[in-house]
Amino acid sequence: MLRAVLTAESPLAETMLASLSPETERQPPRTRISLSCSEGVLTAVFEAADATAMRAALNSYLGCMKITEDVARITGD
Repeated sequence: MLRAVLTAESPLAETMLASLSPETERQPPRTRISLSCSEGVLTAVFEAADATAMRAALNSYLGCMKITEDVARITGD
C-alpha cells in the first residue's frame, strides 16, 4: 500500500478542511483518506492500493484545495 502525507499551511486551512471533509465520507475506490487541521495547517493522509488510485486521490483533493483558494481570492476573503 502506498502512503502520502500532504501538509498545507494556509489561512484557509479550516475552510479547506470543511470543504474537503464531506469527500472523506465517500472514499474513492482503493484509497483511504483522513484529514486534520491544527493552527492553520491542513494535513491530509492518503493511502492507496496502487499508483493510479494515489494519483487520482491527490489530484482530486489538490484541485478542491485550489478551488477554495481561488474562491477566497475572487471574493476577497
